[in-house]
Amino acid sequence: MVVRTSTAEWRGRVKDGAGCVSLGSGAFEGPYSFGSRFEKETGTNPEELLGAAHASCFSMALSLLLTEAGYAPTQIRTLAKVSIERSGNGFAITHIDLLTVGDVPGLDPRGFAAHAEAAKANCPVSKALTGVEISLTASLAEQSRSIASGKGAAGSLASRAHTPVMSRRGSGCFHRAR
Repeated sequence: MVVRTSTAEWRGRVKDGAGCVSLGSGAFEGPYSFGSRFEKETGTNPEELLGAAHASCFSMALSLLLTEAGYAPTQIRTLAKVSIERSGNGFAITHIDLLTVGDVPGLDPRGFAAHAEAAKANCPVSKALTGVEISLTASLAEQSRSIASGKGAAGSLASRAHTPVMSRRGSGCFHRAR
């Protein structure tokens, strides 16, 4: 069994406090706050991190299914849009919209969509999120390029195909003296 870890620390009250989240691998460390979660302040938030986990898991699961079916995907790029809304006395993650664009030589759009649906149903993060509605839009890169001229969601995703999804910046997190 593989176990992965992440840590988070919060200091202060919810509205004026601040936190820091770190991945156990050291690949990411960043600040989060009420403002970065519910307003437009700089920093990360749990929904963004959940979206990154879901998009990466889904993309790997889709690559696996395509490979097992005899295709050699050259690129799968997935955007996860995670919605959080007020629910009762608190908040709930209510919806995740996955938008994926694949470059898969020899595969038709129907076949790609079918494999994408199977990946959505079977990726471990999707399975962990069974209480959340998950929608999927899947298209092949050639379709996305034609959609891009119409400014569709998949087209804009394809147009950013070579842009890094996440880069590491100075985190501004708390650091303990060693």
